[in-house]
Amino acid sequence: MKKQWVYPRWGIWLIDLVLCLAALAVAYLLRFNFVVPQLELDLLWPVLPVFLLVRLATFIMAGIQRLMVRHTNTEDARRIFLTVLVGSLIFLVFGAVRYFAVDGMYFLPLSVIAIDFMATAMLMITARILFKLLHLRSKGAGKDEVRVVIHGAGEAGLITKRTLERAGTAKYNVMAFVDDDPKKVGKRLEGASVHHTERLAELLEDKAIDQLIIAIGEPQAENRRRVVDTAIAAKVRVLTIPPVNDWINGQLSTGQILEVRIEDLLGRQPIQLGDSLVKTHFLGRNVLITGAAGSIGSELVRQLGQLGVGRLILVDVAESGLYDMDMELRTIRNSVHPITRVGDVRDKRSMEQIFATYKPEVVFHAAAYKHVPMMEAQPSEAVRTNVQGTRNIAELSVAHGVDQFILISTDKAVNPTSVMGATKRVAEMLVNSLSADPACRTRFTTTRFGNVLGSSGSVIPLFRKQIAAGGPVTLTHPEVTRFFMTIPEACRLVLEAATMGKGGEIFVFDMGQPMRIADLADKMIRLSGKEPGKEIDIVHTGLRPGEKLYEELLATAENTLPTHHPGILIGKVRNDDRDRVLDLVGQLVAETSEPQLPILLRELVPEYKDLGPKP
Repeated sequence: MKKQWVYPRWGIWLIDLVLCLAALAVAYLLRFNFVVPQLELDLLWPVLPVFLLVRLATFIMAGIQRLMVRHTNTEDARRIFLTVLVGSLIFLVFGAVRYFAVDGMYFLPLSVIAIDFMATAMLMITARILFKLLHLRSKGAGKDEVRVVIHGAGEAGLITKRTLERAGTAKYNVMAFVDDDPKKVGKRLEGASVHHTERLAELLEDKAIDQLIIAIGEPQAENRRRVVDTAIAAKVRVLTIPPVNDWINGQLSTGQILEVRIEDLLGRQPIQLGDSLVKTHFLGRNVLITGAAGSIGSELVRQLGQLGVGRLILVDVAESGLYDMDMELRTIRNSVHPITRVGDVRDKRSMEQIFATYKPEVVFHAAAYKHVPMMEAQPSEAVRTNVQGTRNIAELSVAHGVDQFILISTDKAVNPTSVMGATKRVAEMLVNSLSADPACRTRFTTTRFGNVLGSSGSVIPLFRKQIAAGGPVTLTHPEVTRFFMTIPEACRLVLEAATMGKGGEIFVFDMGQPMRIADLADKMIRLSGKEPGKEIDIVHTGLRPGEKLYEELLATAENTLPTHHPGILIGKVRNDDRDRVLDLVGQLVAETSEPQLPILLRELVPEYKDLGPKP
């Protein structure tokens, strides 16, 4: 790496003092109309060394020489201005002392001091700006030019432009800003014009843009999608800056400007919840979470850790995941320190010890097997975890006087076509049957939602790996659609539903509009800068066993009731015979013959339809 030459401090002092002398000369020439009387010169020579000493002393005290000239910014200019002002004020004090207490003469003429102040500040700041421009030009010499449009003409956009100018990897040329604010349109921001976002397509085409950088702290989801779609259509690479809280020491670096993630485009505008009610509901209570190392369980842990719970008990069979979760919580300020226990929800004796020791008041049951093809191949494992495990935790909750039990379910439980979906529907029926017992004091609540973005084993990480490997991207069917929701959003809604739950409800979340997986793959390939079908192939492999074309959130026999939150509905399901459900569940978990399990599942869940042969 080429060593960067740094100008010595004494050299900066010398240049600044020369500039001060030049400014003083200009002040005298302007004050006396370019004909300076000899008398004024005779008065100046004795005080000139004092003048230079004062300037030098104020520069040293203010640390002017420590400012990196090639990185001069507005804060540096402000410091130089104030430092020069202090020196000029000292000259005024010296003049007053000399006039009234010494010999009745002035230190420097008042008008000269005023002109000198303005000239010195202007010369020092201008010199640094010129040096910075020369430095930026020299850095870009011989490097490839990258033509950039920045979306966002606010503070973040300006910082992004300055960050690009300091970059050493390429010569970035910010051609324009685009912004939705009509008040900014038509203005210039550090030499770059500001246009309305509606002109983005025209700008990308006319100026041969290489990159579009989204530099808005919290852009609206719909606006961001529109901007990205425009850039993708123009075959322009799209990047984004991270939230301000993620900047390193409050500074943005080019290494933090990354490609837009598909998760950012699928996510909707964040749902605002009544945090005060949720906090009150969980404040000081002992909360147990099964599946605490999983995608949903771990996010529930993070959010509950900030709500002032009394005790947080984390249970999972995955030891490494639990350890990571424990370490993460211990580094989060104001978060409760958790109790972590490795345990299998299928082992009732182990779970009994945990309930007896820690006496939870609220239980979130997120432990489950969720991968459809794997559970089609091993239905007994799906039954043991999703049904028997749920029964163990639910029965222990009743036995130990737990106030509330929240089951995390899935849209695949609606009109299930897979063993996994059928077992989750049985889990819903089981907790509803326990809730129907008049003697039961535990409030059982079920929350049901679709796919969550970024969860382990989901389609997005798979596509990302396939694209990084050069393809092909594999799709099961071109018409497959799925609902998507971010993990934090899903967990916020779970906590809200738990707060409003009175027992026996199935809460259904508003998942928005479903998305074609083929469209998702196409957009991810284009975001990576590749062309679908040309640089990255898309291959259709056929639907896997148990997989649907379309997911549903409510079965046709169900209806919904509104709640106080527009994103949450109550699904009214059919009333199953409590004793029959509990009896069939007992038979199901006791069955050892795998071919019999789908038969018992269909008896429990008549709408369960087996779509094809097992793998």
